[in-house]
Amino acid sequence: MTGQPKRSSIYFVLLTIFIDAMGFGLANPVLPRLIMDIGKLDISHAIGIAGWMTLAFATLQFSMGPVVGNLSDRFGRRPVLLIALAGLVINYSLMAVAHSLPLLFIGQALAGIFGGTIGTCQAAIADMTAREDRAHNFSLIGAAFGMGFIVGPSIGGLLGEFGQRMPFIAAALFTLGSLVFGFFVFPDTLKPENRRPFDWRRANPLGALAAMRAMPGIGAVIAVLMLWNIAGAVYPLTWSYYGIARFGWSSGVIGLSLAIVGAITAASQAFLNGRLIRRFGERKSVLIGMTAGLTILLGYAFATQSWMAFALLIGFVPQSLVGPALTAILSNRAGSDSQGEIQGMAAMAQGIAGIIAPLLINPTMAYFTSPAAPFQFAGAGFIVAVIFGLAALVRMMTLSTSARAVQLDPAKITS
Repeated sequence: MTGQPKRSSIYFVLLTIFIDAMGFGLANPVLPRLIMDIGKLDISHAIGIAGWMTLAFATLQFSMGPVVGNLSDRFGRRPVLLIALAGLVINYSLMAVAHSLPLLFIGQALAGIFGGTIGTCQAAIADMTAREDRAHNFSLIGAAFGMGFIVGPSIGGLLGEFGQRMPFIAAALFTLGSLVFGFFVFPDTLKPENRRPFDWRRANPLGALAAMRAMPGIGAVIAVLMLWNIAGAVYPLTWSYYGIARFGWSSGVIGLSLAIVGAITAASQAFLNGRLIRRFGERKSVLIGMTAGLTILLGYAFATQSWMAFALLIGFVPQSLVGPALTAILSNRAGSDSQGEIQGMAAMAQGIAGIIAPLLINPTMAYFTSPAAPFQFAGAGFIVAVIFGLAALVRMMTLSTSARAVQLDPAKITS
């Protein structure tokens, strides 16, 4: 793929990531109070309900991640991305009209089924990019995600002042626009000779685990990714509730804080990460980013003033190295016919993290913000995150550097 078709594909991939992040950012400032209003709940009970919603999302992401990845290796990236975007339009539309907690749960379930766009987008980038350039181009994905976090929370916080449903309506419309754009401009990035038959042995979660074991060096990277995602889940799971419980933030301030995170991440991914990863290498970049991430997790656990929370946001500059560097390590250990499958495994690992994290982080925070707690500690969830972050850092430090890209022999899969 060369010239205009390749540029169009890159634009669509980046737009899809941008829309995905913006949709999350639009909804996040208003979702806590929407849950509280619909369920007539206080903050500690709302945190618990949000955890169960995230669990529903993560369970389906875990189940569907390998399926989506294998489907994209069989049929190409285009149909998978377009169908996923259509499903997200339905999800946001449902959230815009839901007036009961069960409907909100259904919306989260749909997001888990159709929200696997990032993995397929990463596979599309890998299709179009030489191995030595993948870390840089994965940084562009991070930049697009960060830009979405600038625009989304800003608009979400503003629209939330006019009604808690307005951000979901906006997210549905933006996602629909991305779907229409992709339908007309996105040619498939996966060459026919690199496609392979769909195999349920590799597409179900147990089969994906067996395939992971059959590909040297993949399982260890997936383990690091899973542990780090459990730690990082503290932000989407609890940030809004943490801001309310610790500092009494309004929806507008929550949106502002998320927009700043997005701006920092986008600037880092667009202008710094590619250069830094080339200078330090992928492995060292991950270690630097994880060390910084652990530092700010501890900072948020014990921050007592709003200015401290905003000051700590600067730590997201080095932390943003982790995502593109780790994704490049994973992609470079996979063959050309398995990029979608590998990213599906990554999505599955994120799904496992999404199952574990709300079962540990949300109940911990809910307990320490409830009247039953021996003392109030809104940062308790961040302590849980630190434990898993440390585990990820230790596993990363022991990761082998000798693994090479391999093509998987289906005969080695026994599931």
